[in-house]
Amino acid sequence: MAEDNRTQGTADFDWDALELDGYSAAERAELSDKYDGTLNSVAEREVVEGTVVALTKKEVVINIGSKSEAVVAAGEFRYNPDLAIGDTVPVYVETQEDRYGQLVVSHKIARVHSAWNKVNEVLKTGEVITGFVKCRTKGGLIVDVFGLEAFLPGSQIDVKPIRDYDVYVGKNMEFKVVKINQEFKNVVVSHKALIEAELEEQKKQIISGLEKGQVLEGTVKNITSYGVFIDLGGVDGLIHITDLSWGRVNHPEEIVELDQKLNVVILDFDDEKKRIALGLKQLQPHPWDALDSNMNVGDKVEGTVVVMADYGAFVEIAPGVEGLIHVSEMSWSQHLRSAQDFLKVGDKVEAVILTLDREDRKMSLGIKQLMPDPWEAIEGKYAVGTKHDSKVRNFTNFGVFVELEEGVDGLIHISDLSWQKKIKHPSEFCKVGDPMEVIVLEIDRENRRISLGHKQLEENPWEVFESTFAEGSVHQGTIVDNKDKSGIVALPYGLEGICPARHMRTESGANAKVEDTLDFKVIEFNKDARKIVVSHTATFEEMEEKPKKSSSKGSGTSSAVKNVNSSNEKSTLGDLDALTELKKKMEGEGK
Repeated sequence: MAEDNRTQGTADFDWDALELDGYSAAERAELSDKYDGTLNSVAEREVVEGTVVALTKKEVVINIGSKSEAVVAAGEFRYNPDLAIGDTVPVYVETQEDRYGQLVVSHKIARVHSAWNKVNEVLKTGEVITGFVKCRTKGGLIVDVFGLEAFLPGSQIDVKPIRDYDVYVGKNMEFKVVKINQEFKNVVVSHKALIEAELEEQKKQIISGLEKGQVLEGTVKNITSYGVFIDLGGVDGLIHITDLSWGRVNHPEEIVELDQKLNVVILDFDDEKKRIALGLKQLQPHPWDALDSNMNVGDKVEGTVVVMADYGAFVEIAPGVEGLIHVSEMSWSQHLRSAQDFLKVGDKVEAVILTLDREDRKMSLGIKQLMPDPWEAIEGKYAVGTKHDSKVRNFTNFGVFVELEEGVDGLIHISDLSWQKKIKHPSEFCKVGDPMEVIVLEIDRENRRISLGHKQLEENPWEVFESTFAEGSVHQGTIVDNKDKSGIVALPYGLEGICPARHMRTESGANAKVEDTLDFKVIEFNKDARKIVVSHTATFEEMEEKPKKSSSKGSGTSSAVKNVNSSNEKSTLGDLDALTELKKKMEGEGK
């Protein structure tokens, strides 16, 4: 109870009446009002101006007129190395008093707040501002503008391409704000925009004074695969790759290098689009003008293959002077081939001038002319009646083309492939690439044609069959097929005969069928047509009408072939052993 009385007494005590500091309560209130009048009203989350009162390596002390002074890390003023005592700087009040009773402010945040307002204003007015290049980033540079980090694209650093961004890091530069993203708080600046306005006026003055054929000095600004950009002192011109040199150029880097100064001639320009076409080779004499005046068609020249195409090769015989070797002039062969089969880029070749047009600056060359023409002595090497080895090159419906040697092809007509086998298409007889022995039948040197035969290498077996299968002779045969109401009959020695429908009646009155083996009488034999007509009905009764005999004159073999075959001993007509051997041979061919 006593303790409660003591507590109550302390609470009721008038502390203000106690004059410990020598001031009465009234005097103390008056002094407090005067002190408060010397202080600014500082609200949290506001930007206020302050004065730098002290500087150390780590801290900057700022008086903002509050009860306590603000302390800011020195790093926030890194952008301003000239900061001094007495300078006025903005600060952002984060907290009036922290747990230690200290005022907490930020100069960086204050700069961001004021900077954002400034950059938006600058974007509207187009004012030129100064920023500090902090570092390099992908595609450009990071710039400190009013405390904001802005992006300077590499393409906006200068009007000419920049190859080393690092030279700008740590420097102050002037910029124009060109773009702001309000949502992401992104700012894009440009230094190039400051230069372009001045250059635009310079370009107008330069272009207004341009004339075709005018020679100017320029600097290589950029090199591309298709040409070179030249700085003419504020305006750019392009030298196309074809106007760099009279000779072939694979890439402009072979002719020029960056920052090289050279003289160029104006070929053309466009006032509206401000495009200027320049030339470098035009300042040099054309190589064709320096070509030896004594050079004529038929002369031999040496050169280097510079370009390949399917149809031929371009050969440079002097710098800027080229001739075309068409693929048809690379070999005496008539077969279609690509120029790449004979030459490649970089090859050193010797050729003959076929045509020469100095006015149009064109030249055609040939290399096959340096090799002997196989057709010049064709009769001596491939005389009629001689035998030769060949290679099958290709087919036509009427025969086979074979190659005797490079540049010499011959034709074997389909009728000269085999004596016995009836061939509808040459592919039934051989394949492309097959070796084939041939005999020369005829030569036409003027038209470069040679006729060959294959069957003529053997004696015509139908001359032997003419006696064996004489009209009226009877032979056993088997019907193997029906065609056009006639039966196809397999006869001895691998031959086939035709049995007309009315000759297929048997003695019983029925018609013979396929696979029936019967006796057949020869009623017609045509050696030239290689045709045998037989009848089963005629073997047991005399037919009222007999087919008309056809002439068997002529052997179908040229005199040259007869001379070749005359030395071969012919089979005796009655020699069955020889016929049996011939049958085996022909059956082997058929297989």
